[in-house]
Amino acid sequence: MSERIDAYARAVLAIATAEGFLAETEDELFRFARAFEGSDDLRMALSDPALPAERRTAVVDQLLGTKALPVSRSIAGLVVGIGRGGDLPAIIDRFIALGAESRSHEVAEVRTAVALTDAQSTDLAAALSRATNKRVEVKVVVDPTVLGGIVARIGDTVIDGSVRTRLDQLRSTL
Repeated sequence: MSERIDAYARAVLAIATAEGFLAETEDELFRFARAFEGSDDLRMALSDPALPAERRTAVVDQLLGTKALPVSRSIAGLVVGIGRGGDLPAIIDRFIALGAESRSHEVAEVRTAVALTDAQSTDLAAALSRATNKRVEVKVVVDPTVLGGIVARIGDTVIDGSVRTRLDQLRSTL
């Protein structure tokens, strides 16, 4: 990881903490970064240096609108406005890791076919904590390609309990 990404992530952490919305900002920016990664058009628009900074920030404002806190919109707009749009997912992921680290937690990126309820997320965090002997925070990404089950990534550890993997294992066994 570059020092520049780490510096931006630390600045984002300081802003979100000072505003008093760290957890909410982490969740909103996590979802925005995943949407950014999942859309070629969005990635190109927010990373295009030929597009004026005002237009890039207007795209962020239009996408996040009233769905996100002003601090989340401002941070995302700032990052793309200063021409760091291509680094947005890395900056946000590092910001989330730093926030979790400040609480002595690890972040688990969990991919599921459907959204989880708060109770399911809490139960999953507890199960992953027991499995890894770490305090785990769950960040859920809805990914229809999972089909069913979950795929959890905690640092370099991947726990694949997806239906797709189980079907592949069954196919290779047969």
